Amino acid sequence: MVENTDQKMEQESRQPVIRVQKAEKYFGKQKVLSDVNLDCYAGEITGIVGHNGSGKTVLFKCICGYFYLDAGMIQVNGKEMNKGQDMLQNAGVIIEEPAFMGNSSGMRNLECLYCIRHAYDREHLEAVMMKVGLDPKSKKRVKNYSMGMRQRLAIAQAIMEDQEILILDEPMNGLDKNGVAEMREVFQELKQRGKTILLASHNKEDIDVLCDHVYEMEMGVLRPVR
Repeated sequence: MVENTDQKMEQESRQPVIRVQKAEKYFGKQKVLSDVNLDCYAGEITGIVGHNGSGKTVLFKCICGYFYLDAGMIQVNGKEMNKGQDMLQNAGVIIEEPAFMGNSSGMRNLECLYCIRHAYDREHLEAVMMKVGLDPKSKKRVKNYSMGMRQRLAIAQAIMEDQEILILDEPMNGLDKNGVAEMREVFQELKQRGKTILLASHNKEDIDVLCDHVYEMEMGVLRPVR
C-alpha cells in the first residue's frame, strides 16, 4: 500500500505528456467519445483494451489532430490541441494501415519517409529495420509482404525518427507469436528510454504484459482498470 501511495504521489507531481479531459466526440447524432479522461506520462506505457467500434481509434485520431473534439480538451506537453492547428508533432503513429508504396522495397519506403525531415542516414534505417526483424537489403516489394511483415514495417516507420511520443493502435496485428514477443521487447526498450507510449490492443495479454496503466473502452466510455 505504501509503495502504491508513493507511486501515486510521484505521478501527481509530474506533468502528463498527454492529457485528455472530458473529451466528447460526435459523428452526426452518434456519440463516439463520452467524457473521456486520460493522462499519459513519459517513461510509461498506457494501454487501452476494447472491441472494434469501442472508440479507441477515434480517441487516438483526436489526440493526433486528425479529428477535433466537440467538447473537452486535449493537451500534449501542456499545449492544447485546438481546431485548425497542425497535427501532433514529435510523435510516431500507427493508426490503421500505412499507405506504403507497394512496388518499392521496405527500405525504400522508409528512406522516402525519413528524408522528408531528415538527412539521409542509411546506417540508421538499416538498424531500425533489423530491430523490427526485417532485412534491410531485401528487394522484396512491399505489396508482396505478408501482413506480419507489413506490420513490422509500420512499427519501423513509427520509431525511425526517435520520436518522444508513440501512438500505437493495434501494433501487434498480423504478427505471429515470435513477432509479438520481439515487438514487446522493442516497446519495453523504448519505454526504458523515456518514451511516452499509448497503445491499444484487442489482446489482453499484450496490455497486461506491457502496460503500466490499463483502461477499458466500451461504447465511447473509458474507465481505468489498473
